[in-house]
Amino acid sequence: MRERFSLFLVLFLLAAGAADAQSPHERRGARIAEEQATMPGGQTMAYGKAPLQTLDFWAGRGAKVPLVIFVHGGGWKRGSKDNATGQFKAPHYTGLGYAFASINYRLVPDATVEQQAQDVADAIAFLRGKAPALHIDPDRIIVMGHSAGAHLAALVGTDMRYFGRAGLKPDAVRGIIPLDGAAYDVAAQMKEAGRFMAGTYEQAFGTDPARQKALSPTLHAAQPNAPAFLILHVDRADGTAQANALAAALKAARTPVEVHALDGRGLRGHMQINRHMGDPDYSGTIIVDAWLGKLFG
Repeated sequence: MRERFSLFLVLFLLAAGAADAQSPHERRGARIAEEQATMPGGQTMAYGKAPLQTLDFWAGRGAKVPLVIFVHGGGWKRGSKDNATGQFKAPHYTGLGYAFASINYRLVPDATVEQQAQDVADAIAFLRGKAPALHIDPDRIIVMGHSAGAHLAALVGTDMRYFGRAGLKPDAVRGIIPLDGAAYDVAAQMKEAGRFMAGTYEQAFGTDPARQKALSPTLHAAQPNAPAFLILHVDRADGTAQANALAAALKAARTPVEVHALDGRGLRGHMQINRHMGDPDYSGTIIVDAWLGKLFG
């Protein structure tokens, strides 16, 4: 029984995204994590030398198809492509004819958030470099991320130093889709952090205001940026405020951006937006599909 409880606790920690474990939610979190098994059949590839610099790739239909890249969440310190992608994304996007990839990145504390963002950019560059062999169109790529992965996707989409070090230009992707992220403005997020999250944010971003500013997508939203953003959030006070502030900064820079509030509240909604994305009946899937249809043509 003790071993079974320990397994459930581990599964909850992986499923909870940016939120730390809270005992009242452990059993429900374990069930959700078990539902998040990804679609089998993905081809695993290494985009770097570190064990976590890997990705899973599912081919699309056709000779030169669009690509959706997913960046998992987990508070910058946990989660992986194997348990935090969700069961719907790969079959849904490949069913639309797109290719799909879910990437791993090195985790805090063994890596910094700066290195994580570089991992995301390097994975994009790796997939673009293999475009002919993978039958993907390097000019029709979008990056989607959830929770901490939403922050990392937004960061590489606004701070072009990461793309630059990967040999990429700002238009290396068509767009960025952050799903219920926070910490788009790190210092503002840390001021609002409750006791369950304070340690997670300090471990990821430290206490140096200059570093916190450097890791804030909202504060990098002046041009150049990725060409377009679709920001989705649920009913969480911090996530809503952070999403709207990022959208406002992008609009001020004349970067095309849409922001949508979806059903779901708090931690439960935070997990639902990831778990249900790709479910054809989910409102978020409908919004994303329409946006991808416009971008990909």
